[in-house]
Amino acid sequence: MRSEQEQEQKRVEFVMETIAKEMNKLEEETGRRKNEVVQARKHFWDEVKVNTDTFDDYLETIIGLRQEAQALSVMQSTHKHASKRLSTLQRMQEIPYFGRIDLIEEGESRPEKIYIGIAALSDESGEDFLVYDWRAPVSSVYYDYQPGPVEYKTPGGQVHGVLEKKMQYIIRNGELQSMFDTSITIGDEILQQVLGKGTDKKMHSIVATIQQEQNRIIRHDQGRMLIVQGAAGSGKTSVALQRIAYLLYKYRDRINADQIILFSPNSMFSSYISNVLPELGEENMQQVTFQDYLKHRLSDQFQIENPFEQLEYVLTQSNSPTYQTRLASIRYKATTQFFDAIQSYRLSLEKSGMQFKDIIFRGKAIITAKQISERFYGHDTTLRFYNRLENLKDWIISKINEIQKIESHNEWVQDEIELLSNEEYQKARIYLAKKRGLTGASIADYDMNPESLARLIVHLKLKPLRKRVRAFHFIDFKGLYKQLFISPDQIKQWTEAELPAEWSEVCSETIAMLDEDRLNYEDATPFLLLKELIQGFQTNSAIKHIVVDEAQDYSPFQFEFLKRIFPMAKMTVLGDFNQAIFAHTSEKNDFKKLTNLYGPDQSELIQIKQSYRSTKPIVEFTRRLVPNGKEIIPFERDGERPVLNEVATVEQLHSEITAKVTEWRELGLNSIAIICKSAEESKHAFESLSHIKDIKLIKSNSSEYEQGIVIVPSYLSKGIEFDGVIIYDASKDVYGDESLRRVFYTVCTRAMHYLELFSVGSPSPFLQEVLQEGIVQL
Repeated sequence: MRSEQEQEQKRVEFVMETIAKEMNKLEEETGRRKNEVVQARKHFWDEVKVNTDTFDDYLETIIGLRQEAQALSVMQSTHKHASKRLSTLQRMQEIPYFGRIDLIEEGESRPEKIYIGIAALSDESGEDFLVYDWRAPVSSVYYDYQPGPVEYKTPGGQVHGVLEKKMQYIIRNGELQSMFDTSITIGDEILQQVLGKGTDKKMHSIVATIQQEQNRIIRHDQGRMLIVQGAAGSGKTSVALQRIAYLLYKYRDRINADQIILFSPNSMFSSYISNVLPELGEENMQQVTFQDYLKHRLSDQFQIENPFEQLEYVLTQSNSPTYQTRLASIRYKATTQFFDAIQSYRLSLEKSGMQFKDIIFRGKAIITAKQISERFYGHDTTLRFYNRLENLKDWIISKINEIQKIESHNEWVQDEIELLSNEEYQKARIYLAKKRGLTGASIADYDMNPESLARLIVHLKLKPLRKRVRAFHFIDFKGLYKQLFISPDQIKQWTEAELPAEWSEVCSETIAMLDEDRLNYEDATPFLLLKELIQGFQTNSAIKHIVVDEAQDYSPFQFEFLKRIFPMAKMTVLGDFNQAIFAHTSEKNDFKKLTNLYGPDQSELIQIKQSYRSTKPIVEFTRRLVPNGKEIIPFERDGERPVLNEVATVEQLHSEITAKVTEWRELGLNSIAIICKSAEESKHAFESLSHIKDIKLIKSNSSEYEQGIVIVPSYLSKGIEFDGVIIYDASKDVYGDESLRRVFYTVCTRAMHYLELFSVGSPSPFLQEVLQEGIVQL
């Protein structure tokens, strides 16, 4: 073994030399290319002869501009490609490769040694691969098979062979620290080492530790939709990011990073995962939260509640007299039945019910809502709905043009002319002269007609009004949405679905919010859907793939909406219904229903049950907190049992938490989270524990993930992991209601190495089973 390790070390050194040589060439090339781009930009106009005297001269100028622009674009692209490759090689200097397979392909007699890393590397001749990209077809053998018969798919067809050996390497900065023959070693040694480390401020790539079931998700390539139900800590987010990297590699001639959108749970999470794709030599995809999209589209009309405000209400206001009404509203408005009702309602508007606004100019209605309605329902009724609205818009513009002619003779116009400054007057004169086709000296001689100036003044005053009309602002969208709730029986015209018992109160509450120009979070997507169905969807056909993380937090309604705004996109959704903490989810919800979005033949649901994040004792604890937890499989990584501390007072709670934080700090833990149920509880905890050095409070508007010691509400801890987790108060008073079971499970699964629970008084009933079985330490 010693001699084999020495040979492998020599190979590492040879590969490192090859990397260094290619880097030297690229550094010289990128420097040269950068200089070329700078010079081309500096002298761009020197190379173009601008002449517009004749049409031929003008055409020659345009051709010259296009040629120079194309040449500059090629230079920039070449420089970008070289810089990207240089960045990848710099990462390969740290870890040139991490695995090897000895593969005998069908028809061959001797095995080929195939080394696998984050990117491909050839020898100086360019003929032989020293390292294969982890995304290459042959690399799938490394992730999917143990020694024995294998097969893998290539563009040229299926390849069969025999895997003789599979090796794992730990190489750091040119030194082979250790190597493992996985056909002999029990367990995944590299995975054990990676999982045994502390957390970092950023998530990192997992290409060296991708497991077989994860590899299947990464390389999945059938249908429109891939749904992944994964246990907490199963690596869903990491796998999603490796999947994006794989798609960018496989379809590099058809898709780029700008054509992929990741919907993440919050902006702090976006910061946490921002490192992964650049580590793999790929540009980051677009990242957005669903709330960002709603805010972008609706914040000019309404004050919109965000999902965390909604969740904060659900977690803290259970004693409110309107609590059950609000829950009923949240749940019903999340359903596909409500989605279908809005579609049916929109169809009914073709015959009656459209609501319009008066067209106001200078404080009076120049076209009334009644006139607009009569026009809409009295003309062009055989045309499609959207075309009728376009014709209506043109009719309103024509009426405004007629009014413009009349208004130009009114007294207020003369008052406006007299108030013009000399500069404004001269600008108007030059504008009107040019409009008449005058140029050069002729403009100076132009004698402006007072009537022309009057028409110009009125035209400019009416310009903002025309702009609003073209944007359909004459439609009363708020009134149209309100019409759905105007009486409890109103919606029954458009749906046969059963309405909640509190529907009458839901209608009243919805109208009250609309009257205050506010939208609850559960109303934002339905309102936007209705608006889109009326004025035409603002679809984005450029997006080829969307990834939805924490998908259990999205309602069926929201998925239907996403499908329509990204009509050309395939979809990957990842989540865990055991962590479904929003009020619109119920025990009946699961991802099987989501296969109906594109149809079962275009969808696949994959489950991953192995949990890697936490130690085995922590997973054994958390899997007993949820009904189907026995399906979750812990990874074989030893650690300490979770600890439950029952305290008598809040003062004792804070004293013991302070002591525990001090103890963990001395152990060298990088990240410690004190997780509270709500933002309200987090605020009180922070005020009481602010004496702890460098402690930070995470809020819903936090834009970056903070390492160290943090206090965080349950719903902001999702998707993030910590070396040690303290559950602030796991008492019956805080976590006593069955509806909070999944919240409790979610916060406990954030812990990688240590989990400590405190309870002021009697502990939560969710802990009954683990206490009986002795899985938690007292």
